[in-house]
Amino acid sequence: MLIIKCPYCGERPELEFSYAGEAHIDRPARPADLSDEEWNSYLYTRSNPKGLHAERWRHLHGCARFFNAVRDTRTDMFLTTYKVGETAPKGDDA
Repeated sequence: MLIIKCPYCGERPELEFSYAGEAHIDRPARPADLSDEEWNSYLYTRSNPKGLHAERWRHLHGCARFFNAVRDTRTDMFLTTYKVGETAPKGDDA
């Protein structure tokens, strides 16, 4: 079992968490002005890198807060976690 460090609660087992998609995706300022193709791209197109990836997670069975994490998709290991609104730590390729 993986241990994930919630930036608010500390280390907890992975069963307490839920994946919530790619991190650092900005919502369009004026969604009504987007074409169908642009809206479709915003909703469904995400990177899926092999290696370091910035992701959003939620601590469902704890504080219920969202946070970001840098995870290596090759090994499934978490390198770091940080609060939403903070930038990814330097030195990561996420």
